[in-house]
Amino acid sequence: MTVNVRHYGAADLDEIRETILDLHVEVRHRDFGLTGPFYDRDRFNERLSAYAARPGWSAALGYEDGQPVGFCFGTALAPDTKWWDSMKEPLPAETTHEDGHRTVSLNEIVVRKSWRGRSVAWQLHEAWLHGRTEERVTLLVNPAAGNGAVQARYEAWGYRSIGLQQPFPDSPVFAVMLRPTKLD
Repeated sequence: MTVNVRHYGAADLDEIRETILDLHVEVRHRDFGLTGPFYDRDRFNERLSAYAARPGWSAALGYEDGQPVGFCFGTALAPDTKWWDSMKEPLPAETTHEDGHRTVSLNEIVVRKSWRGRSVAWQLHEAWLHGRTEERVTLLVNPAAGNGAVQARYEAWGYRSIGLQQPFPDSPVFAVMLRPTKLD
């Protein structure tokens, strides 16, 4: 199945904000039962605004017959990023050094239930990465999500786990994953 993927930048956030928030609530709350302050709509909206305020933020939204079916977004890691600060075990400087052009973080990827298992997440992911100029991409995944199936999916996409971190006091402990932006 192929969906129509549209690309957006920070200047477009007002146009797509409600769609992203509605999909977040539908998927995270209703489908996966993720509740509590960290997953609250308003708290997610705060993170969305903070991410979009950073240089290099972009999003890809997928549509079928004009209906939104999923999204992903992320931003380049700036030289003063805090991304690596929450690692449970520190990583070597050659892994964590950022210059604003080396690494992009995939902050969120969400696909509605009826479109899961149909390669929509992969399409969104690859379409979003296609326009990126960074050499590598990183993401956080809850190792318990789907009893490990979500992390295994990222591994199938070429990511490898490089450690664990807890970026917020009320967030889960996430596996930190990394891969080249462009696969050979």
